Amino acid sequence: MTSSAGWYRAAQGAGLLSPAGAPAPSIFTEMSALATRTGAINLGQGFPDEDGPAEVLEAARSAISAGANQYPPGRGTADLRLAIAEHRARFWGDHRDPDTEVLVTAGATEALAAAILGLTEPGDEVVTFEPFYDAYGGLIALAGARHVTVPLHAPLFEPDPDEIRRAITDNTRIILVNTPHNPTGSMLSTEILDLIVDLANRHDAIILTDEVYEHLTYDRPHVSVTTRPGAAERTLTVSSGGKTFATTGWKIGWVTGPADLITRVTTVKQFLSYVNGAPFQPAIAVGLRLTDEYFRGIAATLRGRRGRLADGLRAAGFGVSLPAAGYFIVADAAPLGLGDAETLARELPERIGIAAIPVGAFMLPEHRERTASLLRFAFCKRDDVLTEALARLGTLRG
Repeated sequence: MTSSAGWYRAAQGAGLLSPAGAPAPSIFTEMSALATRTGAINLGQGFPDEDGPAEVLEAARSAISAGANQYPPGRGTADLRLAIAEHRARFWGDHRDPDTEVLVTAGATEALAAAILGLTEPGDEVVTFEPFYDAYGGLIALAGARHVTVPLHAPLFEPDPDEIRRAITDNTRIILVNTPHNPTGSMLSTEILDLIVDLANRHDAIILTDEVYEHLTYDRPHVSVTTRPGAAERTLTVSSGGKTFATTGWKIGWVTGPADLITRVTTVKQFLSYVNGAPFQPAIAVGLRLTDEYFRGIAATLRGRRGRLADGLRAAGFGVSLPAAGYFIVADAAPLGLGDAETLARELPERIGIAAIPVGAFMLPEHRERTASLLRFAFCKRDDVLTEALARLGTLRG
């Protein structure tokens, strides 16, 4: 085992190496285990505790009963690819050929992995905003690329345009954009998106955009990066059915974009999962064709839960950054006189029966001090679960 081995690069890139150089468990694994052991309500990880729409579940059962249990086509079933293309055109005005410009993947993470592995060479730079979804660091390192970050500044978690300009250079191969953003719930403005597109064209970089929370927006509509002027021919858009249809365990994702880029991503994807989720693909196709009322409804429900959890966190003494989108609220423990979110996260399950994730888990190790007092809490839970969670939060200062 050497420092050039794939496991080492991935663990190092994700900030998961122990001082002795051994792989360490992620904070998500640790907090979920702690929540289970203590009986704490797990507001750390972003998975719903309710089933998705009945039509989608029934379509999966019907597909299993009808025998759709063997390998599907390598790029995904024709009907799901068509449904994805229709959905992109219907909601975002992004018109894609389902035969050449759509690829079905094992969740959004595989789409990101195949794109980063397929489109970078060792030493290339991949630019992300920071905090960043934890998989990004591991995937970039696994590809042998260099991870360059641009900070999102609290409390609104917005980037500085000058810092974006400094980060994107001729060495940049991929600009990895996550909007709506995990973990902060911020959404990039059209001005920032246009700046990114301009810099990508100027430096001949590919834009890889993670938009899995595209329908979970609360204050303003989502803007898909590929629809901005000059973006379409150099942008790959990643999404999935997990968040939108509360089917995170099915791992049905996709990537859309220009045919030449999709072909390169497909070349790598076939050696990762090969194919996936045969009976779930027709079910997600059904979901993508649900009426507009469904998509408005899930956002409205989560908007109400966002407000309830935000109020409860404020009442408990936290500073709260209200997210514009997504599943999560970032809360600041500093007003409570608590500056070490990582220690607090490990104490909360025993102390009040709540599990959360320190935002430092989404930072490069050398930058974790910037978010030292911040915790991420999920509100994608049933109303009765949130009611109990709020009661427990109310005991924090007791």
